[in-house]
Amino acid sequence: MRWIQAALATLAAGALAGAATAQTVGIGATKAGAVSQITATISKAVSEHAPGVQMRKQTMGGTQQYIPVVNAGELEFGISNIPQFSMAFEGIGLSKGNKYDNLRLVSTIMKFTVSAVVTKKSGVTSIAQLKGKRMPVGFKGAPLFAYMFNGSLGTVGLALDDIKPVPQVGLVQHWRAFIAGKIDWAIAAAGTGWVKQMDAKIDGGVRHISYPNTPEALKAMHKWFPKSEWSVVEPAKGLTGVVEPTVFVTYDFLLWTHKGMSDDVVYKVAKVMHTQEKQLKEGGPLWRSFSADKRLAKQHGYPYHPAAVKYYKEVGLWPAG
Repeated sequence: MRWIQAALATLAAGALAGAATAQTVGIGATKAGAVSQITATISKAVSEHAPGVQMRKQTMGGTQQYIPVVNAGELEFGISNIPQFSMAFEGIGLSKGNKYDNLRLVSTIMKFTVSAVVTKKSGVTSIAQLKGKRMPVGFKGAPLFAYMFNGSLGTVGLALDDIKPVPQVGLVQHWRAFIAGKIDWAIAAAGTGWVKQMDAKIDGGVRHISYPNTPEALKAMHKWFPKSEWSVVEPAKGLTGVVEPTVFVTYDFLLWTHKGMSDDVVYKVAKVMHTQEKQLKEGGPLWRSFSADKRLAKQHGYPYHPAAVKYYKEVGLWPAG
């Protein structure tokens, strides 16, 4: 029995030593919402499958708070959508006057697909018909959405002078305001629970409306919401409010680090994003569009960390040329 106890003690000591020598890295997160859910899933996968690396969420007030911290090398990782990353890297929009060009991409992960939602009874079927309507503005708690609304107007040559502004703080508040009839349109993702609630609670139901599917309209959107794309969403079971083929705006979510980050850690994290697709997709519906293929190394015009490039080249995911 003594030799069994000794063996168990040795194993326990080894495990403790391994835990003590594991490198702990942080990833910027928010208290709630999509960013919180996505970072929780990534942290768990990395901690379980990247040897010698433990990833922990570092909760902050918003993405704009941890962007400069990662850029300065004081936090190891962060995530954001591509418009917000673009603004940060180029020092425009939300990051106007501050270029965070030490940021480096690690993986392109899922994509979000959203469009304007109106009541069916309003008779509105196009963005142009939103002229003179009550629109949410402000978004102190979710400032990027103010850019998305302004970009939506811009696709048809409208501006804030052409609408009736109704101040809102955040996304959930504006969805509730729309249900309560205090604003005339909202922006929401296809197939989400909030759109289902809107459809159930608003007399006559709701519908998504299309953005103009032209290069000129996309260019106008990019003035406010850079690097976004158009996607045509077909009616399907579960896509409440999609009553006909509808042009949505689509934007990628990205995992990123800083240029001084350890090659070894970045390589291991990139490998986890590639090899643990099943576990990552078990993180919930936000991961539905995630694919552990060449999309991980999608080219956005911004640099990937060299260690991520090394890994993607080794497994044949890096673009040729």
